[in-house]
Amino acid sequence: MTDTAVQDWLLDSDPTLRWQVQRDLAGEPDEVWQRTRERIATEGDGAALLARQDPDGQWAGGAYFPADASRDEEGQPWTATTWTLTTLREWGLDPAVLAGTAEKLAESSRWEYDDLPYWGGEVDVCINAMTLANGAWLGADVSAIAAWLPEHRLPDGGWDCEWVEGSTRSSFHSTINALRGILAYEKLTGGTPELRAARHGGEEYLLERRLRYRLSTGEQVGPWTDRIVYPYRWPFTALKAIDYFTEAAEHNGIRPDPRIGETVERVRAARQDDGRWLQGHVYPGRVWFPLDVDPGEPSKWVTFLAQRALNRWVGAV
Repeated sequence: MTDTAVQDWLLDSDPTLRWQVQRDLAGEPDEVWQRTRERIATEGDGAALLARQDPDGQWAGGAYFPADASRDEEGQPWTATTWTLTTLREWGLDPAVLAGTAEKLAESSRWEYDDLPYWGGEVDVCINAMTLANGAWLGADVSAIAAWLPEHRLPDGGWDCEWVEGSTRSSFHSTINALRGILAYEKLTGGTPELRAARHGGEEYLLERRLRYRLSTGEQVGPWTDRIVYPYRWPFTALKAIDYFTEAAEHNGIRPDPRIGETVERVRAARQDDGRWLQGHVYPGRVWFPLDVDPGEPSKWVTFLAQRALNRWVGAV
């Protein structure tokens, strides 16, 4: 497939992806991709998720877990409120479509941890990071979470969701999720000096390790640092990392840090001869419906995200 053929293949997709391809790869005028973006609410995957919202503003009757979640089911359920809001936000849904949802969640949704109020967050870094971004998107007061995240950064520079169990060493997974939530909040609201400082410090934690290695031994921290997968969910992966770091550099008006270069090249090397990337993994767990293809199949989402990150890298470097 030629580059044009790959782009045409990507454009033949659900509005949640098509508008981003039009804007970020095809360079279409604003009015073109904006019209496509508006269709998220009325057709395809976006409309399908919206149709599953409960009358009280939640999805699946729960904040992070479905109301009927069982310890026996395989994997993490991905259907509850926080995951669904995150998906809709990242797809680009106009928050006006969800008018009144922030107020409904403030009234009716409580975290499974200690029955805490939804927009105040809980103790998990990854959950709070998603809620920070989702709240800013929907216009909720998430100032408590905005203050909480910098306060809970660990001495080595990053975050770990297991801090509440006594962990003092940061996690790649928790850190990339904190960074993504903070950047989204910053782009929506302008952020705060404390959050910007925390974001830059967390970035340095991962950059010192070149997105892959233990600082103490130089060994690769895990095979997941090479993974190329969509949807991202909570784990750290190569694609998720270079997507974040090239976006953050673009937002900051600087070149991407050269320390992400090895991971960039690993993602580049995974491109097939026809110009497409394959789905690398599917995280187990309950879903409303599949969001992408099975592992080993050419993935439009993975191809778009990988190509956009490479474009940002090449364009800046």
